[in-house]
Amino acid sequence: MKKLNIGCGYDIKPDYINLDVVDYGGNIIHDMNSFPYPFDDNTFDEIFASHILEHLENFNKVITELYRILKPNGILIVYAPFFLNTKYFGDPDHKIPFSIRTFDNYEYIGNKKLKFYEKWKMNHRTNYKTGAQFEVLEKKFITSHFKLLKWMDYLVNIEPVIYERFFAGIFSPEEVYFKLRAIK
Repeated sequence: MKKLNIGCGYDIKPDYINLDVVDYGGNIIHDMNSFPYPFDDNTFDEIFASHILEHLENFNKVITELYRILKPNGILIVYAPFFLNTKYFGDPDHKIPFSIRTFDNYEYIGNKKLKFYEKWKMNHRTNYKTGAQFEVLEKKFITSHFKLLKWMDYLVNIEPVIYERFFAGIFSPEEVYFKLRAIK
């Protein structure tokens, strides 16, 4: 199983190819805003992207590139700060805001029964017809890494789109998490 840890920083993972813009010792050096990435099509079974995508300049180009280097049915795991949380707007290097709906434009629908807002969104996709499609295996908010607040994860993830729309401004989750499968 071939795995990539993109934007690894000091988190050099064993059994992964680690990639970042500077040398952290044990990683490949590459600017993730420069395309193509130094990998062939359909190379990876898994790509792990923790707190890197929000730093990059063009979300569509990055997601299209990650899709290109993922094998069919390859898994993309993403952690990013939620855009209403200080983890997002407190860092001046963040360029791309993340919401629970960030990957809606790239979601493979198949035979899925759509909710009202999903039907509306289908007519307003902005993926620029790149062909990059992912089945959303899991998406959720992570409210906090403090044990005292972890119980909130259950409540905010009962219906995360509604929570985001009406309540996230009152109690903002820290992060969003996605587990996506490349449909090729």
